[in-house]
Parts: sequence; structure tokens; C-alpha cells
Amino acid sequence: MTKFSMVTHQTSMIGSRTRVEDSCESGLCPICVADCPVFCEVSKSALRGREVLYPRREYFGNSTAGSPKDFGFSFSDFQIQFECRGAQGIEADADKVIFPNVSIKTKWGNIEQKYPFILPGLGSTYVAKRNWDGLAIGAALAGISITIGENVVGMDPYAKFANHSLYPKVIDTEDMKNRVEKYREFWDGKHGDIIVQKNVEDTRLSVFDYVMSNLEVNSLEIKFGQGAKAIGGEVRLESLERAQLLQSRGYLVFPDPSDPVIIEQWKAGLIPDFERHSRVGLSSTEDVLEEIDQVRSSGAKNIFIKTGAYRPAATAWILRLGIEGKVDGMTFDGAGGGTGMSPVSMMNEGSIPTAYLEALIVGCLDMIKNKNPNATIPSIAIAGGIANETQIFKALAMGAPYINCIAMARAPITAAMKSKYIGEVIDKKEATPAMLKNLGFPKDKDPKSLTLSEAFVEYDGLNRIHNGHLVPPSAIGVYTYFASKLGIGLKQLLAGVRKFKLNLLDRQDIAYISQRAKEVCKKWNLGVKSQESIDFELVKEEIYSGNYE
Repeated sequence: MTKFSMVTHQTSMIGSRTRVEDSCESGLCPICVADCPVFCEVSKSALRGREVLYPRREYFGNSTAGSPKDFGFSFSDFQIQFECRGAQGIEADADKVIFPNVSIKTKWGNIEQKYPFILPGLGSTYVAKRNWDGLAIGAALAGISITIGENVVGMDPYAKFANHSLYPKVIDTEDMKNRVEKYREFWDGKHGDIIVQKNVEDTRLSVFDYVMSNLEVNSLEIKFGQGAKAIGGEVRLESLERAQLLQSRGYLVFPDPSDPVIIEQWKAGLIPDFERHSRVGLSSTEDVLEEIDQVRSSGAKNIFIKTGAYRPAATAWILRLGIEGKVDGMTFDGAGGGTGMSPVSMMNEGSIPTAYLEALIVGCLDMIKNKNPNATIPSIAIAGGIANETQIFKALAMGAPYINCIAMARAPITAAMKSKYIGEVIDKKEATPAMLKNLGFPKDKDPKSLTLSEAFVEYDGLNRIHNGHLVPPSAIGVYTYFASKLGIGLKQLLAGVRKFKLNLLDRQDIAYISQRAKEVCKKWNLGVKSQESIDFELVKEEIYSGNYE
């Protein structure tokens, strides 16, 4: 008997599909016909070429992307181990041993944080720029850090430059200045901070010098390549003038906007847009350590490193350099998603998935500590598709005592985008009955009567605190997501293991429940036990100590 397998190809990211469901491993139908009414990946590629390498171009600037691939190992392969006895980190008083009293404060480098969350490099991509107010204000209100990502200065059409050696040197900006000011407008001056990141292009434009001297930013981040992609940052450009401007600033732009033939094709409507690419650079051990020293000597109070999930030896190399260079924090971004224009093939098939990446990092840090117990480990953050409190708890537990922050970009952007949209819907009185039902309102409520204070549970509280300084819906949504959903959810889970301070979490607070997780934990000697064997000796001790007469 022949066994047929159904091969499912997730092509919603590029807007293609097959005519029939039982597609081949190639992604083609078992029988391909010329007059097929739909576009599969190959047929769409025949018409649109390189466009099909990326998520659907019509959504660029208003979307983020994440791989639908099942990587075979994730945080769902672990179970949290709750406790019903005692309490750590708090007085053993029944009136005090309650989840609101859990402290989830932490530090990101030398920066005090109300919550163990950070927003990593949100750079020049349109989706980050268009939602910056909500993200920055929401982060400031929550008391967490946010990083201004790469290429913001270079992409700013109003930035001003002075001739300086080989490359122009930035002397004034609009976008960078606005991003910094927007965060500080609602910042309490103590919890969280604004961090500025740089890549190769930013280095050439002297971005760090500018933000330190002109904007008084003293938390800086060096970026190694990308998270979901290892080929440099990409964005789409909607005009010939913009493409030519960025090319003049040293960026790689395709097709060549200075080519007369390309200019004619653009004017004829044959080219929908241009691609801007940035360089990933080439680094040696000496180069990296020297750059860290240079940034430190400039007066930076916090030096961070952000990198993707490269092959294990490369990841270990970057980790080693961060510790040798005595940086304050390092963020490792697992497969597979992006906030800009990450190639679909790279999101699906490249880099190390987040849970594997964390195991690798923790295993490496254990090796370093075994070699030198006095080694100083910087703050470590893990990123890559994390969006809820159970993932956060498990990542922090598996990463104890090294990982003390979770970096998230796509989820907060979703919170900002949706909240901004709902605010516009309410303003136009265009809410629908289905929307109200989804938000839990009674059937007889008039959709047109929906107000911001009804839709957003934190609206009144935040606007009372900031009386006369209106908080936009997008920022309320981001704050509510971080402080109300994730913050309270994480406190509840910590109370469930009877640990009332974040730094008390350890690897015995989770247990693996799959064979793949067992293999990973054993390979990296993480000390995480299986659900069936965890504390077996303690179980026997409890049972045998009982009096059953």
C-alpha cells in the first residue's frame, strides 16, 4: 500500500498558494497546468522575481513578519513547577504572600527597570517609524528601555551633514531628535532609558558622536549583523528621489537609481519601488574589542551588543568578546521573524531558533563560569518570537542566573498598531458589533458610543496621572500590554512557584516534557530535569516520612 504524505507549504507571507492541497516537497502541485488560475511561489516568482524573496510588498511598512515553521523545540516543551509551601523573597505572612507583592524589577546593564522587558533595535523601517510614538511613550510609561535601531539618521530626509574625511558627518537630525524627545517626554528619569544602536552605515555617519554630544544619550549599542537576516538591513523606497538621496549617503540601492535606463523605467511605471540595503561589516576579535574601548572612552555609561542567532561557534565568539570587553548587556535574537524586510527564506530556514539559542548561550556561560568563577557576566537578554508571560517565565528560568531581560519587538508593535487603529475607529465612530463583542461588551451597547476609556482599561488611570498631557491610544496599548498583561501575568506565575523576587528564579522552576528538550538540556548540561524525574528523591523522602497508622 502506497503511503501519500500531505506537504503543507506556508506561503501566506509572500501571497502565493497551490491549486490543490497535496503539494509536493517542491511546493508545486503534483500536476502543474499552464492555465492554472492561482499563483504558486514559482509562478509568482516568474513574474515578480526578487519581490517574492520578501513578505508581501503591499503590506510593507504596516506589518511585521514571523516564520510559521515548527522548529521542533520551543518553550512549550517545558512545564512550570508550582509550589504550595513557604515563600522566598518575602515575609512568611499569609496577608503578604500574594501575587501583587511579587517584585519583577531588574537591571538592563546599569539601567533600573520596572519590568524585565526591553524593546530592541527599532530602526529605520517604516513600521517602526510610523508607530514610534506609541512604542516610545508606552515604554517610558512602563519604566523599561527602548533602543533606537540602525539607519535612522541615514534615512532621515531632513538630516544635515558636514564633510568629514571619507564620509559625511551628521550634525543635525529630525527623526533621531524626535525619537529621543518622545521617550523622554513621559520618562520618569530613573526607570528605563533610551539607547541608540549603530551598524556600519551609522559608524560612517558618526551617529554615536552626534547623539552623545547633541542629544545627551549615553547608552549605546553595537550591532553585529541582523536577527532574522545575516545580509544587512533592507527597506523599500517609494520614490526615485529618496532612492537617489540614500545612494548619495552611501547606501546600497537596487536597482541603481542613478542609471538613466532605470530612471526611464521608473518614470514609465515599470519599477514599483527601490530596495535599500545596509552592510553587515567585517569584524575581527581585535576590531571588536577596540571598538568597545573607543565607545567606553567616549563617556558612555552603558555599552550593549545586539546580535542575531549565528552558528554556535560564531555566537560563542560574540559572547566571549562581550565578556572580555566588559560590556554591560548583550541581546541575542533567535529565529525567525523581523520588523522590516527580512527575506522569507532566512526567517524560515536560517539562524538558530530561540529556545535552542538560549540553551547554547546558557551552556556557554556555564562553561565560562566553570573556567573562571570570578568572571563578570553582563546582563543578557533573549529575543525571538516571545510574546506572552509563560514564555517569559520559562526563558528567565532556563536562563538563570544570567538572562534577566526579555527583548520583544514584533509583539509590542502589534500592540501599538492595533491600539492606534482602535483609537481611529472610535474617533470616527466606526466600531462594529463584532468588535464590541470581542471586547466583552453587552449586545445592546451602541457601537458608535464606544469611548477610549471604555475600550482601554488603563486609559483613565494613565491620563489622570498625566493630566493635561494626553497619552495617545497607541501608547496606552503598549503600556497596558507590558504592565497589565505581561507584568501581572508574570507576577502570578512567580507567586505560583513561591518566589517573590525575579532573581530567585532558577532552572528547577521548570521541567522538560519532550525527548527533544531532554537532548538539548543534556547536551548543554543545563541542569533542567524531566517532569517525571524531577525531585524524585525528595518525593520518596516525603512519602516514606509519613505516618500511615
